[in-house]
Amino acid sequence: MALILVADDEFLLADMLANFLRDEGHEVVTAAHGVIALQMIRERRPALVITDFMMPLMTGLELAQAVKADAALDGLPVILVSGAQGSTGREHGELFAEVFDKPYDLQAMLAAINGLLSAG
Repeated sequence: MALILVADDEFLLADMLANFLRDEGHEVVTAAHGVIALQMIRERRPALVITDFMMPLMTGLELAQAVKADAALDGLPVILVSGAQGSTGREHGELFAEVFDKPYDLQAMLAAINGLLSAG
């Protein structure tokens, strides 16, 4: 299956999503903020990124902008999950393949992930 990076400073939510995706057969790495996430993306080249919006050091919006600005990461799908900034993410549809409001449905998230991975 695919390598997926989950960036979220809410450790319990990141761990819950990571464990769910591992149970589905994916390899998952987590990052506590956007700066380390971007470093891990460049080092590990995941097939997909799931990011929270509000994180220290670099927001999910800034992370997605950095990914899109890096030609070496062209085509990397980024999913935004947010408790309060989903509308902002939807305004930037060029950055996010999907936007989920917290709390999100895990099966809907899995369907989106599988769709994005099969399209790429």
